[in-house]
Amino acid sequence: VNVGCVPKKVMWNTAVHAEFIHDHADYGFETPGVKFNWRTIKEKRDAYVRRLNDIYENNVKKAHIDIIRGYGKFTADPEPTIEVDGKKYTAPHILIATGGRPVVPSDSEIPGASLGMTSDGFFELEELPRRSVIVGAGYIAVEIAGILSTLGSKSSLLIRHDKVL
Repeated sequence: VNVGCVPKKVMWNTAVHAEFIHDHADYGFETPGVKFNWRTIKEKRDAYVRRLNDIYENNVKKAHIDIIRGYGKFTADPEPTIEVDGKKYTAPHILIATGGRPVVPSDSEIPGASLGMTSDGFFELEELPRRSVIVGAGYIAVEIAGILSTLGSKSSLLIRHDKVL
């Protein structure tokens, strides 16, 4: 919800609108002087994500589910028990929502790696980059390359030659 599906769909829809505007003249619409503002869509997208977070959290509270934030692990206790930041919790049903964090290689592993960002960083961008290089050929990389390119960033997509079929 925060740095994946939902905000990516907002950005995808933004790019779709850019494509529609690009084609308007072919359908008889005059759209001179249309300008895109990255900061506006970023602010609106981020507000939408915050609103969704609030809705989800309120729904969890309405269902009388406790949210415990921290790093947790199951214990060896006989009843279902987790330990979060040194405190134990027991309940008949326990869900650990693991989330995930991308790993950035060190500059010693890949020279210049620190100059890049993960796909999470895409959602932190304050401005549309003039140029962008996306490394990878998974669907997220391809979608981000398409979004950036459509919105006006000169974009390149790099993939590993030895893995292309």
